[in-house]
Amino acid sequence: MRLLFLCIALGFAISRPGAAAEAPAAHEPAVTISDAWVRWLPSNLPAGGYFTLRNIGTRPQVLTGATSPDFSQVSLHRSLQRGGVSVMEPVERIEIAAGASLRLAAGGYHLMLEQATRPVQPGDRVAITLHFSDGSSRAALFEVRKPDAADAPP
Repeated sequence: MRLLFLCIALGFAISRPGAAAEAPAAHEPAVTISDAWVRWLPSNLPAGGYFTLRNIGTRPQVLTGATSPDFSQVSLHRSLQRGGVSVMEPVERIEIAAGASLRLAAGGYHLMLEQATRPVQPGDRVAITLHFSDGSSRAALFEVRKPDAADAPP
């Protein structure tokens, strides 16, 4: 009888319209990561990490940092024009509105990746985990590309 009840309950959950579109578990943020890549620079110079975040949830998501086993230091940065001069500054948080997308790219918000822990070359993939203000995290693999790579995905 218990098995029959379990099968009926499972069948109901699978057949419910929209069941696959429900919010992710509490330990995962309601965001997707796409077009993730790193602009490689020679001589262990800092590299830039670029990607698109899409908030698929009903509440704002706040990106507060990132970590990587492939880089000793990973931080959030923003490039902007100030008095006709291009400057780059660290930021503590980046908010993504509910239902919105945010493209992190050269000339705007991006990750600053410093002190590679292993030799990283174009064509490699590096693991980066994004951390959010609610304590959740989302991991992704970023493709390493040559410095002259366009900001658009291949």
